Amino acid sequence: MPRVRASADPARRAAEAAGRRGERLAAWWLRLKGWRILDRRVKTKAGEIDLVAKRGKLVAFVEVKARRTAAELDYAIDARRLARVAAAAELLVPVYAAGGEDVRIDVILMAPGERPRHIENAWMP
Repeated sequence: MPRVRASADPARRAAEAAGRRGERLAAWWLRLKGWRILDRRVKTKAGEIDLVAKRGKLVAFVEVKARRTAAELDYAIDARRLARVAAAAELLVPVYAAGGEDVRIDVILMAPGERPRHIENAWMP
């Protein structure tokens, strides 16, 4: 019996598309706030960073979570997920903050009809 790829599942494809759309909207929102997007969907052995953004001497590694309702956003991020983002960010600091910039991990939560919720310094070990 042939294996079916996970991406062949319509629900999985829809979730992936919604996630990418949320990342695009979060990038635009950050740009409007004066951030420059350095990179998107950066993969490391520790995990993936959705957005890498810079404003002044600050580099933010940003996790974006998009959900169907604002109520679902309250459960979109937890310490385990943030720890994975932090581990990936740690590997990327030499690439994006080699000039001595300050670094932090942010989260942007998005739902239709809601203003993006930007949580600055979401991870502090």
